[in-house]
Amino acid sequence: MTDDRTLSALWEQVTGSQTAPPGWLVLATGAVALLTVLARPLWHVARNAVTIAHEGGHGLVARATGRKLAGIRLHSDTSGLTVSYGRPTGPGMVLTAAAGYTAPALLGLGCAALLAADRITLLLWLAIVLLLALLLRIRNAFGLFIVLVAGGAFFLVSWFGSAEVQAGFAYLGCWFLLFGAVRPVLELQHQRRIGWARDSDADQLARLTHVPALAWVAVFLLVALACLALGATWLLQPLQ
Repeated sequence: MTDDRTLSALWEQVTGSQTAPPGWLVLATGAVALLTVLARPLWHVARNAVTIAHEGGHGLVARATGRKLAGIRLHSDTSGLTVSYGRPTGPGMVLTAAAGYTAPALLGLGCAALLAADRITLLLWLAIVLLLALLLRIRNAFGLFIVLVAGGAFFLVSWFGSAEVQAGFAYLGCWFLLFGAVRPVLELQHQRRIGWARDSDADQLARLTHVPALAWVAVFLLVALACLALGATWLLQPLQ
């Protein structure tokens, strides 16, 4: 009976709503996230979180479209590689290739929706579940390390952090995904322009669809900016 009550209480805590954070915390976490994206030394480290979302997006869509996911690698230079098998052309391959640069923005938007509904604890635990699922597909040591660090951070905050600490961590992560989804797209086009990214996701999509790679970069950017605009509107609700 005690165990049942404990589990019931835990379930209610995870799925229930929490008190909306003060406006200053929402603004402060947004400012810190933006600074992290704009400052090159901070971005070089924090970009690993965007890479996790990017490669996780490839992997999730590959599985959802019936492709066989062989594994995911995350590298110390913040690059990554997702390998899947199946038809080399067709909608499944197109969706898989398009998922990478759009995943961080869409994930950030999903986080913003949960935070707008005051589901802070649910967001933290869903992140842990997603990271555990990703961990099973990682195929290199650095990837295992960085995913374990991220998952450990979410667990420690969700289990031991105060309500304000949990809210700050959740809002910071959400803001970072929304802001951080934009910069990799701009970096991608810069690398393409100087000839360093001839086999990028956009170029693969161009070969698959016969739509110019620049058009795909524009799609990635539009998705990122739209998610940022809508997500920011939701996150700033406590100020209204």
